[in-house]
Amino acid sequence: MSQLDLRVIPVTPFSQNCSLLFDTQSKEAVLVDPGGEADKILGEIKNLGLTLKEIWLTHGHLDHAGGADEIREKTGVSVIGPHKDDQFWMDEIETHWANYGHAGMGRNLVPDRYLEDGEQLSLGGAVFNVVHTPGHTPGHVVIYNQDMKIAFVGDVLFRGSIGRTDFPKGSLNDLVNSIRTKLWPLGGDMRFIPGHGPMSTFGAERADNPFVGDRVIDQAAPNDSGVM
Repeated sequence: MSQLDLRVIPVTPFSQNCSLLFDTQSKEAVLVDPGGEADKILGEIKNLGLTLKEIWLTHGHLDHAGGADEIREKTGVSVIGPHKDDQFWMDEIETHWANYGHAGMGRNLVPDRYLEDGEQLSLGGAVFNVVHTPGHTPGHVVIYNQDMKIAFVGDVLFRGSIGRTDFPKGSLNDLVNSIRTKLWPLGGDMRFIPGHGPMSTFGAERADNPFVGDRVIDQAAPNDSGVM
């Protein structure tokens, strides 16, 4: 049976968590959310002696999808995800990076295929499930493996916070609904890698997250804020 390992590579001026997931036996790997600094990411793949097979995206924001096209060009791998509703974000990656003062950090992108709720991805013998989680962006997805108890949640949820919903087509109600109906049922022991900051578990967030914790969610709607 294959065994998977993981490296988190912070990239871009936003310190976005790009995840390098790989099979320790076959040395096949996938990238989740390579937001920029393609050479840095490819250098880590080379140092570990890995062969990149696919790129998976949780959503279309510049700091999550900006490096995907360059890596695809240099490796020939497919870019998979996010949901089609985020294409408008990926059409403006270059403009958005320039607006932040980092022209050239990323490229516009059209994925090789989009992801839908209920689809599956795989690496080695491990199957990863996909859930559509709109709110931060309309086409956001979360990718998780139940056996490994690991989820790549992009900017839906953070340790002690939630994603911003003040972007175009964002929705606080949709975001909270995505967390409560798509993530919490996966179990309190499910670990997650957010787009920024430290890992946590769904159980820890249900216990004390001030925006979506069990003790606060039914008392009042959280303010429309968050970190990224």
